[in-house]
Amino acid sequence: MQTVFFHIDVNSAYLSWTSVENLKTGRGKDLRQIPAIIGGDSSMRHGIVLAKSIPAKEYRITTGEPITQALQKCPNLVIAPPDHALYHRYSEALMAHLSAFCPDIEQVSVDECYMDFTPIASYYESPEQAAAILKDSVRDTFGFTVNVGISDRKVLAKMASDFRKPDLVHTLYLHEIREKMWPLPIEKLFLCGHSSAATLRKLGINTIGDLALSDSSIIVSHLKSHGQTLWNYANGIDDAKVLTTQAEAKGIGNSTTLPEDVVSAPLAKETLLTLAESVAERLRQSRKLAGSVCIEIKYATFRSVSHQTLLHVPCDSADQLYVTACTLFDELWNGQPIRLLGLRTTRLTDPCEPVQMSLFDLTDPVPDKQKKLNQALDAIRARYGRDSVVRGTFYQHKKSDDS
Repeated sequence: MQTVFFHIDVNSAYLSWTSVENLKTGRGKDLRQIPAIIGGDSSMRHGIVLAKSIPAKEYRITTGEPITQALQKCPNLVIAPPDHALYHRYSEALMAHLSAFCPDIEQVSVDECYMDFTPIASYYESPEQAAAILKDSVRDTFGFTVNVGISDRKVLAKMASDFRKPDLVHTLYLHEIREKMWPLPIEKLFLCGHSSAATLRKLGINTIGDLALSDSSIIVSHLKSHGQTLWNYANGIDDAKVLTTQAEAKGIGNSTTLPEDVVSAPLAKETLLTLAESVAERLRQSRKLAGSVCIEIKYATFRSVSHQTLLHVPCDSADQLYVTACTLFDELWNGQPIRLLGLRTTRLTDPCEPVQMSLFDLTDPVPDKQKKLNQALDAIRARYGRDSVVRGTFYQHKKSDDS
């Protein structure tokens, strides 16, 4: 049987979970039934809309817009502050429930996951029947709803779950993309941000179908490897598999929320260098080499995106992680203000395991020198503290900030 993927996405997660908790405890209203949002308050760095109810949407309130602007559209708007501890509890409960239905789950955010339905397909008449049962079980168990997208391609399952909401099941199999996906505006394509969409529109590409039928070499010439990814997705080309929770846990990473939104690539890459050093040090402490690098970007709108790649040779070098992370960043960033950056390594191996070497590895003595330097730096920092040795770039910035 061909692999069948589910993408399960909570409908307005923050607002739904707050509403369910309000009804359970009697502390508040069902925000889903009235013009309401989840948003920041005066103590937060960003007073923006994080989630909105369907009645609020009727006032043309959008996720990510300032709360003051939302209040102008709807003066009687009900505003509830975010409660991330609450969201974490509901997320854990949901994932445990879904894992009992099928253990092959890859959680990709607090409110969404992929499921490989194939191992349990024989127990159901169809994937659609199983998805409906799953969807209803979430509603009946927890009191909130999810959308379920079904496809034979992982990315198409994600696209399907974003169709009409809430509490619905949608299919988007490869043979359905011409009818269901190609007529959609180009911005609806997964990972097509505002910057990429603007570039494509300048090329006369307004729909996903326009992109699918275009010359991929032209797209790549304007958007580099990210353009190839978008062209592949438009044509339903995706060989990604579900990475189970157990496999995802076998990684080392770090992330940081920035003190203020970053709109400059050099400043973002400076943060990536800090993260690369931290992750590389933890790899060496764990006696592991990284075979894959992933970066995460969370925008000021709180939308998160990620991009990953395999390394030709596993490593624990900050410099190599940094170079790879910068390449991924250039392919992923759409130019919007950045709130958080993360760097994660997976496919960890032991240093003693054999790896495929290139001619450069055999002839270039730098890797051995770099290993000895890393060991010396780790020893100094372990004895005198992390700030005892810093890169010149960071030292110059510190001097500028102090002056």
